Parts: sequence; C-alpha cells; structure tokens
Amino acid sequence: MTMELANDKVVRVSVQQGQQVLARKGAMLYYTGDVRFTPHSMGGGGGFPGAGAMVGMAGRMMQGEHVALMVAQGQGEVFYGRDGLHVELVQMDGSQVLTVEASRLLAYEGHLQTSIVPLTSQGGVRGAVRGAMTGQGLFTTQMTGQGTVAILSHGGVVPLTVGGYSGEIVIDPQAYVGHLGQITVDLSASVGFRDVVGRGSGEATQLKLTGQGTAWVQASEQKF
Repeated sequence: MTMELANDKVVRVSVQQGQQVLARKGAMLYYTGDVRFTPHSMGGGGGFPGAGAMVGMAGRMMQGEHVALMVAQGQGEVFYGRDGLHVELVQMDGSQVLTVEASRLLAYEGHLQTSIVPLTSQGGVRGAVRGAMTGQGLFTTQMTGQGTVAILSHGGVVPLTVGGYSGEIVIDPQAYVGHLGQITVDLSASVGFRDVVGRGSGEATQLKLTGQGTAWVQASEQKF
C-alpha cells in the first residue's frame, strides 16, 4: 500500500488485494478500480467479512472517541479529504508511538495498531485537568507499528523537534495537533488577576512538551 498527497488537502491511497485502509466515514472523495467500502461495526471485525481482529479493535477504540470509521478493501486508488482541511502524512517506522486525537485522523493503514489512552496515564490528575482545560477530553489515541498515517489540520502544520538542542517546547493547546516519540505533555498554566477579570493575554494556559521526538503545530487555534 502506498499513501501520498494528491495535493495539500487530498491524500491518495493505492490499495492492493489483501490490504485495508481505515478512514473517517464520509471522507472518501472518489476512487478508481475495484474497491469496496464497509462501515465499521462496534461489534468488531464482524462488520466486514475477512477483516482482522486488529482492525476491529482499532475501530472500537476510535469509536470510543466518537469517530466513525470505514474500511476500504480491494484493488485501486482511493482519494480522501475532509472539509478542505490540510493533510499531513506521518511516516511511522515501528520504533515510536504516535499520539493524536482521533478527530485529527483522516486515514491510516489497517495493520497499524491503535489504542485509546486515558490522559490520566500521562500525568495522573494533571493529565485529566489538562484534558478538561484544553477541551481535549479525557482520552487520546495512540498508534504503533510501521506505516503511514494521514492527519488533519487547519492551515497546515509545522513540525517541531522536541529535545536535543531545542529543549522543551511550549504550545498553545488549540494549535497542538499531535506528537511522535517519547514526549511528555504537561499543562502549563499561569493565571493571574487580569486573566480572572477577563483582561489577560489569552495565553494563560499552554502545553509544555519535554522528552525526545517531533510535535506538530497547526497554523490556527481553531479546533474541530
């Protein structure tokens, strides 16, 4: 399977027999060849004959973040996009974990492993507070394996190196897209009197990223 950008808002996936691509339901723009599309069932792999348990598990977990999935199988090319949002391809070599909200996922290779992780596992109570204050919620999605993932953003993304000479990175919560590698995300809040009375800078709450890896920041503070 190959996944590449048709332009900065559309991804093209070449599907071969025996392969599967998972994508957001309703994200298919057009396709060529003999390709079949099957909505994923909350019951697991039973929603599409022949699909593996791994794909079923991925679907159930993404459903936990309220994102409906569709599986494409067969032989041909499928083009995906959503609402004119920008698409970024993340290449995973199997050695690192990709952390991204399910709402950011456009499509990914079906053999990748996906899990829903509570934010409490990333800092205990501070993780839960972070999710509540940033609007992220209480869970996030983690992906492992070797393959390609297409993620969405407003206005495109900037990749940032975390660690090494760059040290820690501080990101606006609304601009944060995801990260790859051994990175810890913590809430950094500095709320003063002016923020309480509504006359602050509007930047009182931020995300502090430490560790080693790559983080992506979108060119907008608009979430979706």
